[in-house]
Amino acid sequence: MGKIRRALISVTDKTGVVELARGLAAAGVELLSTGGTAAALRQAGLEVMEVSSYTGQPEILGGRVKTLHPRIHGGILARRANPDDRRELEAAHIAPIDLVAVNLYAFEQATARGGRLEEAVEEIDIGGPTLLRAAAKNFQDVTVVCDPADYERVLSEIEATGETSLALRFELARKVFRRTAAYDAAIAQYLERLAAQPGQGGFLPHEPKI
Repeated sequence: MGKIRRALISVTDKTGVVELARGLAAAGVELLSTGGTAAALRQAGLEVMEVSSYTGQPEILGGRVKTLHPRIHGGILARRANPDDRRELEAAHIAPIDLVAVNLYAFEQATARGGRLEEAVEEIDIGGPTLLRAAAKNFQDVTVVCDPADYERVLSEIEATGETSLALRFELARKVFRRTAAYDAAIAQYLERLAAQPGQGGFLPHEPKI
């Protein structure tokens, strides 16, 4: 169930992403992407479909909503061995998404360098963790990659067999949940620090400094 036919790539850290996409394309994998990642892949000469074109729904709210769509999450979460899931996908004209390569907005780095609360809030990733968690939940069928250090291993298996092993998918899923847990913890800790600022009385200031 690890055959890779379609991949969604959307990354903040673009280290190695062109090489990953090029290897996937060479293996016949269809590439979906968003914004800056799609632009980087096109600049490298790769054919890529924008998520907004795939879903028929343009990005809204200044890019806050890009990938939160049934055609994306249905394609990720569908259980390939479940006949009901397969029928629902077919009826809704949703294609399975077999690989998700996502890394998150750099919240920790943004808060470390200082700035206003409003700036920090915009670095709280919503779509990224949702994609990662969906793909990790369905590791039986979907390969999820949140760390560029794992691109080479994933490509090596795909180039050899056209798919990834269950052992690798399970390992990468565990890594995703560790990453999203740490990410959420960093956000919670930051907000707790703001709430504890002397003189604030636990109320959120209008424009606190990070």
